[in-house]
Order: sequence, then structure tokens, then C-alpha cells
Amino acid sequence: MLKDQDRIFTNLYGMNDRTLKGAQARGHWDGTAGILANGRDWIIQQVKDSGLRGRGGAGFPTGLKWSFMPKESDGRPAYLVVNADESEPATCKDREIMRHDPHTLIEGCLIAGFAMNAVAAYIYIRGEYIREKEALQAAIDEAYEAGLIGKNASKSGYDFDIYLHHGAGAYICGEETALIESLEGKKGMPRMKPPFPAGAGLYGCPTTVNNVESIAVVPTILRRGPEWFSSFGRPNNAGTKLMALTGHVNTPCVFEEQMSLSVREIIETHGGGIRGGWDNLKAIIPGGASCPVLPKEKLEDAIFDFDWMRQNQSSFGTGCMIVMDNSVDVVKAVWRLAKFFKHESCGQCTPCREGTGWMMRVMDRLVTGEAEPEEIDMLLDVTKQVEGHTICALGDAAAWPIQGLIRHFRDEIEDRIKRQKTGRSTTILTAAE
Repeated sequence: MLKDQDRIFTNLYGMNDRTLKGAQARGHWDGTAGILANGRDWIIQQVKDSGLRGRGGAGFPTGLKWSFMPKESDGRPAYLVVNADESEPATCKDREIMRHDPHTLIEGCLIAGFAMNAVAAYIYIRGEYIREKEALQAAIDEAYEAGLIGKNASKSGYDFDIYLHHGAGAYICGEETALIESLEGKKGMPRMKPPFPAGAGLYGCPTTVNNVESIAVVPTILRRGPEWFSSFGRPNNAGTKLMALTGHVNTPCVFEEQMSLSVREIIETHGGGIRGGWDNLKAIIPGGASCPVLPKEKLEDAIFDFDWMRQNQSSFGTGCMIVMDNSVDVVKAVWRLAKFFKHESCGQCTPCREGTGWMMRVMDRLVTGEAEPEEIDMLLDVTKQVEGHTICALGDAAAWPIQGLIRHFRDEIEDRIKRQKTGRSTTILTAAE
């Protein structure tokens, strides 16, 4: 378990002062100019050595992503874009950073921006996050006033601006290229890649898009050293991570913990155990709504990190777990997710536009048992036609929960269809009598 002295977010629950003065008292903004003085290559190498992987869901190595930015400017400015559009159902970790520890993000923006030779950072915040936007804007204003950002930021000789942009609450704007389109004032619709944002992103300029947590942990990693950060978790799954538990645990919460602990240990320690005891566990969705569901029998020795989840046909995602006990109708739960993804599809790609609606309509029938048994395999076939055939990963996100449901809970769907058929034939016989 993570010791208190190893926590990066020391004001996660808002018990202390979130202002600049409070942040500095907790060790933030300490020697920032000295960190920048080590140079761009040193910063990027340190982030690579730490093993930090993107904390927004995809888990791409952060230092490697930064190294894709052009070393020399061709005359175009470069930008850092921070993805604060936390719209994945059940995910609410970045929210705690923005409202209680915003200076970790602002200092991270300065260091990351410097490492990539960016002139400015744009933080794109979710439309529903009103109080978080106010807290973050107040912290940005404080940092400008203290000379920590802006002209000659932190007396480093480097000029750097931070802008906060409020979205309108569309799930698709969490996808990096749709976010860029929205920032530019257009409809939030993903772009074809290549060109990747590092080549042509915001306003056609070199851009890196990173999650809030990925940026906010960087200053502490650089102060304490990459060896310290990589000492937590298994190889390729390094570091500490903000995680969350929601659903049928006794104490739902957001917490910082080291990677690669067992699922059971996390639920027992931080969630206070399953409502009704471990034997009452039915399934979990490991990291936000788009991850395939895992049943209890898979979870006895499950490890909560990127690689274990991928090897077991699910995904670590954002690390925010939905826990379901035996009272849950898992077919109905996945139907509700199908409805969500259908609603949030931008409609640009035909497989997603048509497929999400199609999958939802079949799920409508499966949830009531009004379907035919062969429709289960037909639905699985449709998920395969959507998955991997769209510009962005929303098509995959819509397909995966359904694939997980059919993989692990096919018997429940079949039983429901049988029950419905039996009920119908009994009704017909009774009417005939």
C-alpha cells in the first residue's frame, strides 16, 4: 500500500488550502526554474525513465509522446493541450485535482510546455465542471500574479501562457482530435490520422494532448526522480495513480494508490469491501464505462494495471472501477451503456453512427428477453464490424462492453430469452383453454 509520504496529490480531499500559498507549503512550485534550467531533453528523458503512461485511458508512454514534437520550430508555434474533458462514466479523478490541487496541474503545464517548446497551454475543461473551472481559473490568475507563468515564467527566461476553455459537455470531445476541433470553434468530430497532432494539431501547429493527471504528476516526478516513481507497480505499469471505486462497495471513493495491487486488495482496503461481502460480488467494469466487464471468477487473483487487464480481455482505462454485486441485472447495465454510446456518437463514421443504434436496439430486445437466441451471435458479429472500423475509439468503446457481456454472461441472456418464451407459451395455452 502507498505510504503518505509517497502521495503526489496531498490535498485530494480539499482538507487543506488550495491557493498558491497552500500549494507552496506542500512543496509545489519549489525550484521550478531550476528544473527548467536542466533543459528540454533532460526533462523528456526523465519522464521516459519514470515509466509514466498516459492517465487518460489509453496508457501511451508520456515521455515518448512528448518526444514526437519537433525539436526545432519551422516558424509555427507549438501548443500543449490538456484534456480536462472527463466525460467517461464513473470517472471522476481529474475533477479532484482541478478543484482541490490545481497548482499541480498549472506547474505541470509550465514544465511540459517548456519540454515541448510550446508557447501556450490550452486546458479544455468539461462543460459540467463549473466549480472546478472557477477553482482552476483562480489558481491560474494567482500563478500569473506571482510571475510563475506568463512573461519570463518563474524567472526562467521562458514565456508561457495558460488558457482555460470551457466545453459544452460532449463525450466525443474527450477524444484528442475532436477536442482540438472543438477548441478551434468547430463541431467536436475526430480527425483522420495522420497527420498526428504532433505534426499538425491545434490551428495546424505541432500539438501534444495530455490528460490532466499525466501532466499534474510531472513536477513531483522530476523533483523526486524517475527511480522513485518507477519503484511502484510492475515493469511497464509504473507509478502511483489516482483511482476510484463506485457502485456496490461500502465506501465509494477517489484515492491515490500504487499500480499493480490486486483488485481484491483495492476493493477491501479503499472500498471497505463489497456490500454483503466478497461472495456477493458479481462483476466489475475496471476503468470507466468503455472497458469490457469482468466476472467474479476472473477477479480472485486479478491485478489492477494496464497489462493484466489487457491480457484478460479487458482494459485498465482510467482506473475508475464500477463494482456490481449480485443484485445487478448485468444485461440491463450493459444495455444502459449501449444507449449512452449511441447517444454520444458524433455520427461521422458510418459503422459507429449506424452500428451503435443497431446494437442498442438489439440490446433493447435482449434486456426484455423478446429476442431470438441467434440474435446473440448476430450482435457479437455487429460489434466486430464496428470495432476497429472508425476514425476514433468511440466505436470500440461501444462494442467492448457488449463483447464482455456475451463472453462472460451469455447464459444469463439465454435464460432470459427462454423464460420469456416459456411465459409466452403458457399465456397462449391459458388463453386457448
